[in-house]
Amino acid sequence: MSSFMPSLKTLSKAALTYSQLALLASSNTVSGGSPETCSNPQTSCQNTSAVANTCCFNAPGGQLLQTQFWDADPSTGPVDSWTIHGLWPDHCDGTYDSNCDPSRAYTNITAILTAAGQTSLLSYMDTYWVSDSGTNEAFWDHEWEKHGTCISTLEPDCYTDYTPQEEVVDFFNTVVTLFKTLPSYTWLSDAGIVPSSTTTYTSADILAALQAPRGVTAVIQCENTSELDEIWYFYDVQGSVQTGTFIPTNPDGSTSDCPATGVQYLPKSGSGTSPTTSTASTTSSTTSAGSTPTTAPGTPFSGKGTLQVTAGGQANGCIISGGTWYIGGTCATFTATVSGSGFTLTSSKGKCAVQNADLVCASSVSTATVFTSSGGELAYDDSPSFYASSVPSGSVQATVSTATMAQTLTITWQSS
Repeated sequence: MSSFMPSLKTLSKAALTYSQLALLASSNTVSGGSPETCSNPQTSCQNTSAVANTCCFNAPGGQLLQTQFWDADPSTGPVDSWTIHGLWPDHCDGTYDSNCDPSRAYTNITAILTAAGQTSLLSYMDTYWVSDSGTNEAFWDHEWEKHGTCISTLEPDCYTDYTPQEEVVDFFNTVVTLFKTLPSYTWLSDAGIVPSSTTTYTSADILAALQAPRGVTAVIQCENTSELDEIWYFYDVQGSVQTGTFIPTNPDGSTSDCPATGVQYLPKSGSGTSPTTSTASTTSSTTSAGSTPTTAPGTPFSGKGTLQVTAGGQANGCIISGGTWYIGGTCATFTATVSGSGFTLTSSKGKCAVQNADLVCASSVSTATVFTSSGGELAYDDSPSFYASSVPSGSVQATVSTATMAQTLTITWQSS
């Protein structure tokens, strides 16, 4: 990263909707003035001629990358979340500037944020923006100096009644706000891609899982040739970084360096950190597969929760977002909604229904099945018995069916 943090990973430069990514000015509390008001702002990297006002147009670093780490050993952050690397301004072609303003190379980010009353932000950063070697403060100082000082809309003269360092508060608020909309761990686990010491994945599958919710691709990076450890998400920005709209876009020339096959997504080890609630406002907290419910199952199936599977008399995994049975990762969050004398279920994939005897949750499901609860267990046509051809293992998922098969299972509810 830098000379004062020699053992930190080398900082290689190597579908949320348009409206969802508008970063509201009200979320970025600053200590003095306010960012310039931008009327009819243009979108960065889309101009055909020079734009004079770079307080309302990010240039030359017009494509912004929200970058995330997965530190497995030594591990950092919660075991069920990626962590923040930074926010990088690129030249819309993969090249970039760095360390643009030595006069603003602050080394007291904690003090600046504390003075601005940003204690909650600091607490979040201490959990999700962490260094794998050295202090978090040194990491934040570095990211601000190298990348933050190169964002044109954060220049001091882009503020009315400027108070020194208020652009630093805006930078860190913006990075955290954007990170919360990018729950990488959840998106990967919903696709059956979970940390494992034995299972490997293809780059194509990983990139597809990251593209599905955004509609554009990301870039993935691997250390030691095949160990997944970084994700880069790309945006053009309409207006300023402080108050503008972040528009998901494809990479600006940067490419993934992971192998086509055999990609390892290793579990975090050695940190002692516990799973947390979701880092994104668009997702709910998750529970490790196979865990014992802490609330009375099925009383009732309502609100948000997970669908826990019992097979052979023992808790064994759960139902993930597509409606399949999985035992190797994180349970999906479902929403149960009262309907008539029963309830319907919805996951991030869409409504859930029994189709051709199989449980399916997908955007293609137009009419959700109305389920009931029988003795605290999920029931279809008053029967709490579901079936699968076999018990899933590793990265394999099993189709859940209402038709009699070799493996019988029951499904209970655990409220989130």
